[in-house]
Amino acid sequence: MNHELMSYLETIEPELKVLTRLFGLPESIWDEPKKFIPDAREEQGLFRIIFESDSFRAERAAPAPDDSNPRVRILHRRRAARRLCKQALYDLLRDMTGIRPPWGSLTGVRPTHLMLEALKEGLTPEAAVDRLVTDFDVAPDRAALLAEIAAVQEKLPAPGGEWMDVYIGIPFCTTRCAYCSFSSGEIGDGSLVSPYMDALVREMRACREILRDSGRKLRALYIGGGTPTALPQDAFERLMAETAGCFPGAMEYTVEAGRPDTLTREKLRAIRNAGFSRISINPQTMNDRTLKIIGRAHTAQQVRDAYTLAREEAVPHINMDVIAGLPGENEQDFAHTMDEARKLKPESLTVHTLAIKRSSRMSLENHPLPDGEMTARMVEAGRETARSLGMVPYYLYKQKYMAGNLENTGYALPGHACLYNVDIMEETSHILAMGAGGISKRIFPEEGHIERAPNVSNIHDYLTRTDEMIRRKTELFLK
Repeated sequence: MNHELMSYLETIEPELKVLTRLFGLPESIWDEPKKFIPDAREEQGLFRIIFESDSFRAERAAPAPDDSNPRVRILHRRRAARRLCKQALYDLLRDMTGIRPPWGSLTGVRPTHLMLEALKEGLTPEAAVDRLVTDFDVAPDRAALLAEIAAVQEKLPAPGGEWMDVYIGIPFCTTRCAYCSFSSGEIGDGSLVSPYMDALVREMRACREILRDSGRKLRALYIGGGTPTALPQDAFERLMAETAGCFPGAMEYTVEAGRPDTLTREKLRAIRNAGFSRISINPQTMNDRTLKIIGRAHTAQQVRDAYTLAREEAVPHINMDVIAGLPGENEQDFAHTMDEARKLKPESLTVHTLAIKRSSRMSLENHPLPDGEMTARMVEAGRETARSLGMVPYYLYKQKYMAGNLENTGYALPGHACLYNVDIMEETSHILAMGAGGISKRIFPEEGHIERAPNVSNIHDYLTRTDEMIRRKTELFLK
C-alpha cells in the first residue's frame, strides 16, 4: 500500500459519496466500517485501485504520471489517482446494483473536458467517443453529443491566455425562485440599489485598469445575477453606460433579462445603445400553474409580450432557458413549453434539468427530485425542439442533485453560440468578475491549474469590502 497515495484518496471521500448517491444508496452506508475503502498501490509505474464489498470486486489500473516540474507532477498524479479511484468504485457500484447512469462514472460538472482532452491527444472524434463509452461507461448517445459540441466549439474564435472575459453581477431579483441558490436577494424597497451601484461602479473602474495593466484583450462580457433588468430604469441606464465606457471592444456582450416582467422598451433601448446584442428572456416553463409554484411571479403571456417587445426593438439574439422536471409538471406540460418555444423562435435555447441545490427553498422544504426516466424524456423533447429550430448543441454541464443524473445543454443557431458560456464551462479563458458573488479566475493551462479570487456573496459585506475585492483581483492578475 502506498501511504502517500492513500492519504490523498482519503481527501476525495465527498466525491465518492456523490457516486454512491448516484446509485440510490443512502448516506448511512458510509457509516458501515470499511465499506468503501480502496486498496491503492503504485507498482511498476502504475496506479492500481481495488474496491471490494461483499462478494463484489472491482479493479482499475493506469500509468502513474510523471513530470520534471514537481508542482505539475503532483497535480497530474493526484488527478490521475482521483479519476482512477472514482472509476473503480463506479465499476463496483454498477455491478452491485445493476444500474447504468447515462453519464457513467462522470460526476463532474464538465464532461466535455474528457472529449476535448481526447481530441487534443490526436484521437479522431469516433475514437474519442469509443474511449468515453469504454473507459467511463458513458452512454453512446451522450458521448456522441459531446463530440458534436466539441466540433461546434472548434469553429469558435480560439480562447487563450491573452484574452480576458468580464462578468458583472447584479444580485437582485423581483422574487426568489424555489430552485435558486445563486447569490441574490429580492429587490424589495430598492434601498440597497444605489449603494450597490456606487460600489460596483468603483470596482468596475478599478477592473478596467486591471484589464489594461494585465496586457490582455477583452473577449466576452456577461452581465448576470440575479436579474439585472430588475434594477430601476435610472440604475439600469447607469449600469449600461458604465459597462460601455469601462469595457469597450468585446467580441460579444450579453445581459440577463431573465424575468419578462422586468423588461421595458426603455431598458431594451438602453441595452441596444450600450452595444449589447444578446439577451436572455427565460420563462423556465410556459405553464402559469408551475410559474406560481416555483415563485416566478409572472405569466406565460408576459413572456410572449417581452419577446414581441424585444423583436420590435431589434434585439438580434434572444436566448431562452427552460427547465425539465419542474414540480408537478408532466411530459405534456413540458411539451406545451416546447410548442411555445417553437412559436417564439429564440436564437438559442438552454434546456436545464432540475437540480435541487442545498441552499434553495426546494431543498430546505425537502422536495424530492422528479422521476428520472420522465425527466430524461423531457430532456430529449428539448433536444428535438432545438434541432427543429435549426439549432446545434454548443455547451453542456452537469450539477449535483440533478434529476436522473442528466445534464444542462445549450443549443444555438449557427453563428450564435455564446462565447462566455463556453469559456466559463470549459475554463479556457481568464475571468475578471465584479459584484457580489463574482468569482475571478486565472488559468494556467500548462499546469492544468486555476487560481480563483472570489468576491463576497453577501450584499452588505460587499458594500463595506469593495476595496478588498479589488485588491484580490489585483493580486490575482498583476502579481
